[in-house]
Amino acid sequence: MPPDFGNPVLQTPSDADATRLDRRTFLKTASAAGLVIAVQLPLGRKLHAAGSDAAATTAFEPNAFVRITPDDWVIVTVKFLEMGQGTTTGIATLVAEELDADWARVRTEYAPSNAQLYNNLVWGPVQGTGGSSAMRGSFEQMRHAGATARALLVQAAAKTWKVRAAELSVTKGVLTHKSGKHASFGELALEAAKLPVPKEVKLKDPSKFTLIGSDATRRLDSSAKTNGTALYTIDVKLPGLLTAVVVHPPAFAAKLLNFDATLAKQVKGVTDVVQIPEGIAVVATSMWAALRGRDAVKANWDTSQSKALSSEKMFADYRKLATQPGNAATRSEQTASELAKAAKSVDAVYEFPYLAHAAMEPMNCVAWLHDGTLETWSGHQAQTLDHMNGAKAAGVPMEKVKLNSLISGGGFGRRATYQSDYVVEAVNVAKAINGRAPVRVQATRESDLHNGQYRPLFVHAVKAGIDAQGAIVGWQHRIVGQSITAEGPMAATMKNGIDPSSVEGVWPTPYTIPNISVDLHSPKQPIRPLWWRSVGHTHTAYVMETMLDELATLAGRDPVEFRLGLLKDKPKHAAVLKLAAEKSGWGTPLAAGIARGVAVHESFSSVVAQVVEVSLLPTGRPRVHRVVVAVDCGLMVNPDVVRAQMEGGVGFALSAALYSEITIEQGQVKQNNFDDYRMLRIDEMPKVEVHVVASQAAPTGVGEPGVPPLAPAVANAIYQLTGERVRRLPFVRYRFKAKV
Repeated sequence: MPPDFGNPVLQTPSDADATRLDRRTFLKTASAAGLVIAVQLPLGRKLHAAGSDAAATTAFEPNAFVRITPDDWVIVTVKFLEMGQGTTTGIATLVAEELDADWARVRTEYAPSNAQLYNNLVWGPVQGTGGSSAMRGSFEQMRHAGATARALLVQAAAKTWKVRAAELSVTKGVLTHKSGKHASFGELALEAAKLPVPKEVKLKDPSKFTLIGSDATRRLDSSAKTNGTALYTIDVKLPGLLTAVVVHPPAFAAKLLNFDATLAKQVKGVTDVVQIPEGIAVVATSMWAALRGRDAVKANWDTSQSKALSSEKMFADYRKLATQPGNAATRSEQTASELAKAAKSVDAVYEFPYLAHAAMEPMNCVAWLHDGTLETWSGHQAQTLDHMNGAKAAGVPMEKVKLNSLISGGGFGRRATYQSDYVVEAVNVAKAINGRAPVRVQATRESDLHNGQYRPLFVHAVKAGIDAQGAIVGWQHRIVGQSITAEGPMAATMKNGIDPSSVEGVWPTPYTIPNISVDLHSPKQPIRPLWWRSVGHTHTAYVMETMLDELATLAGRDPVEFRLGLLKDKPKHAAVLKLAAEKSGWGTPLAAGIARGVAVHESFSSVVAQVVEVSLLPTGRPRVHRVVVAVDCGLMVNPDVVRAQMEGGVGFALSAALYSEITIEQGQVKQNNFDDYRMLRIDEMPKVEVHVVASQAAPTGVGEPGVPPLAPAVANAIYQLTGERVRRLPFVRYRFKAKV
């Protein structure tokens, strides 16, 4: 899905700071657990190595990235959350490459919550996952961790065998001397831990990589996820663990007046029915009992403030706002005059609905208040925020909180909230039963869809014009939608009332567009907005790429050629667009009834172009047959993961483009489950071909950039088939007719 907990940044170090590693120190400790390596982050903080007693326990101390056990396991501590995007495999690959480890002996574990040790280097002093930042923020840091461990092992072997370090080789976890002496990592770990840590280490030349860039590094989490041993929040088992579901307000802005729990308490298995700030919690010995108890609660709500709240009214209000100047993201004094002189122009209003994340795993968290401490288990995507908010809700100091991060069944930004809503809710339930037992608060699909934290509803009003030669002369762009950052800890990123996540993709733009003006209105609503996979790019890319297609048509130019003319100063974008066009056969004939559409967009420092092939079903709905993806994401750490993220981004984006819409009437969400908040079916998934631009540049994002170009590319193909421009999503709203 941020800060980008889906997008911009909390505090971005300069490129020099992000890669300056000569100030980092590497600490180690020796014990029966083997060799532990910790890496100082480039924030001037000092790390403390784990003591021998702590390191000897089965629980790894929270200050190391690399641990090598006597039985030859390389354990890599991962500070990011695995939500299916391949982060754990990528981080482990970086370490194992420089360490020359045996990939079959590499495993990962999650880092505890500790922003001083495990902060996201792209964001600043915050630990969390989002904004496709894991590889681009850890590429050098994790390689140095592996290289330092390797250097210590080599020194240990040289000392033990009384030979020169230069005479040693390391391959798949084994150190070998030309005399024939050899030893495994585990055999040398204790001796290596006694040695002084080198201040500088040399990283491999990319030409020597054997794991980075190779499909040999298969995902580390696949087996556990397929054989059922992977531990999700719903799998947590603790002594006396109870389950709770929460009766939330039936409408946004509704307030609880009173409730009667008499019948609910009579349900077998129900132990408590308690009021919490979020609603009414029904606590039971099983999920089934909790659900039956929930259905038996009689609650009265004040919905007087909810009646006027509807998505259609928001669209109408936003359209009015879009006729008026807002806060300027950029403004040219010549925009209006140049548009007035344009030979041809387009004046269009685009509308985008609220979107839910609808991850396969609904929100959940286990909270346990015991011995003056709070302990939680969940897919913690923003550990620092969850730690702070959990401590505040529990009324305990930060040092009395322990977060146990577990893999998540999807996220797309939903688990990175300023309020840590699903964590705080679980803590509030645990408090309400006086900490009598650990409790798992589990949302149902329906409650997950009903309670906000959506991609905001947006309206764009655009007027753009061209001269007689087909060149753009002016572009007026007004955007209306809730700000994600205005009321959170990222409010400092706003300047002149501009939320960067609302305008990203429109401004700044890679296209050379003269006389461009971009305004923003950020109205408030009683509905919490949140990052959604690729954040603002989800709507801005659609507007930019369909409008450019429309201008190309007005100019009588080929859409690819037209874009390339505007990208003369952006060779990276042009190369990606050309690659997609070439691999798709752009300009070659297609079977009758099929048309192509194209879009190219940059997000999270990666550029993705997509060419789609689309036909119309007898129902008048579009069918996407083929998607050709070209991407420049820098050096690929795991090629298979890159391809998978592009493919997954296509499927995710196509679901939203075709079907997804959260509709609000009188403050109530009309959608309930996957029957009316449709996902793409497997037989609707198009063939996806991924082509990656070869690069030795540092890695950039891949988790989100595959999403933005898909919808506009499909819309542009629909125009070729029907002559209709789609101004409001999703496509399911329309019954298209092919041009005669």
